[in-house]
Amino acid sequence: MRDIKIILWREMKERVWSKPFLLMAVLGPVLVLTGVYILFAVGGKEKQSWKVLIMDKNELFSNRLMPKQDPHFSFDFINEFVDYDQFASLERFSDYDMSIWINEKLFSNKKVIVSYRELPSQEVQRKIVYYLERRMDEVMVEQFTNLSLGQFREIKQPLTISFKNAYDPRNETSYLAGWVGFAFGGFIMLFVFLFGMTILRSVSNEKTNRVVEVVLATTPARSLLTGKILGIGFSALLQFIIWIVVITIGLVIFKQTAFPNTFDPSFIAEQITDAENQKSFRLGSDAHNNFVDLIYRQINFPIMLTFFVLFFTGGYLFYGSFFTAIGASMGSESDGQQYIIPVTLLLFGALFSGYLAIYYPSSSWTTFFSFLPFTSPVVMMIKLANGFMEGTTWQLFLSLFLVYTFAALTLLIAARIYKNGILQFGHRLKIKHFIQWLK
Repeated sequence: MRDIKIILWREMKERVWSKPFLLMAVLGPVLVLTGVYILFAVGGKEKQSWKVLIMDKNELFSNRLMPKQDPHFSFDFINEFVDYDQFASLERFSDYDMSIWINEKLFSNKKVIVSYRELPSQEVQRKIVYYLERRMDEVMVEQFTNLSLGQFREIKQPLTISFKNAYDPRNETSYLAGWVGFAFGGFIMLFVFLFGMTILRSVSNEKTNRVVEVVLATTPARSLLTGKILGIGFSALLQFIIWIVVITIGLVIFKQTAFPNTFDPSFIAEQITDAENQKSFRLGSDAHNNFVDLIYRQINFPIMLTFFVLFFTGGYLFYGSFFTAIGASMGSESDGQQYIIPVTLLLFGALFSGYLAIYYPSSSWTTFFSFLPFTSPVVMMIKLANGFMEGTTWQLFLSLFLVYTFAALTLLIAARIYKNGILQFGHRLKIKHFIQWLK
């Protein structure tokens, strides 16, 4: 144990104070934040005018929604119901951005469904909700009570308004959340590759310059291997922690400087006051896109980061064993390059499996890749971002169990190859060498 601690500490110091580590610690989060800011900026160019179709079959609203024209909205009433497929595909409705269904039981169930072609921002959604609530209050006061409008609003039951994608009313696809999970999985594969190559270079360099012969004179091969993998792994986790801190600070700065009004309750109240005074809601400069809402309101970062660390650790140990075996068994510094290509292809295959998981989440291939240790870190991060259906969370923990189980098995195999191959020189690496050393 003492030998392992010494080697672990040596490996960590060597990695942490190296120029590549420090450069990656600074440049990596900056590049991520730059990409996020570009998505915020590009995605924030929202539509400035919305054409809305209101399906009021019983004419409950009497073909009127607001007393004064809003330059950002135009409303057309029809006394018929149009289902999602018709609204999405028929030519006569192609000019409309949204449709609102005012059902005949509105006064009792208080439910309204809004379907859209392009998801409106939170500001636009609040404005639609405000107009519907306001008109509903007027109709209720006019037809069913003797109260004033102000008195009624103090006791009223608010509407339940659902926003649905006209092309996906059942919300069966969640590509945006899926791509967030893909980003987490991609970072896992990136860190696994970078620090896996670090293991390979470290092992091969020590073998080439014969330093390992001196070390093995006083330290068992298993302790040397364990300390090396753990030391490089802890430096990877330290890199990851630095990224989290820097990116978190950057996102907080974005929130306070780039769009401070977006999350300010007083600003929202001011917008509602403007609407009540027949002024227009301000769209555009204070509006934010759905990516902003996803980052700051929808992603459960504690859960995502927890399983990111767990899957990264399992994936690092699993793939790291392959890099260790290649580094220990190569006869010369360039001899093992041919065996790095298959491992690299496996990492790219994991990314491809993530693509399948985003667009074909229910396919049998996605299920298979969810439990395959080579691909499960990426696929499971995507599934976690999309959310598990009730009763299926066991898949997440089974996948974790399989990753760590296979990591333990591959580490045992890598340790045997390391022990028998680390002192072998001058040979041309072949498959039969692996088999021989395993025996």
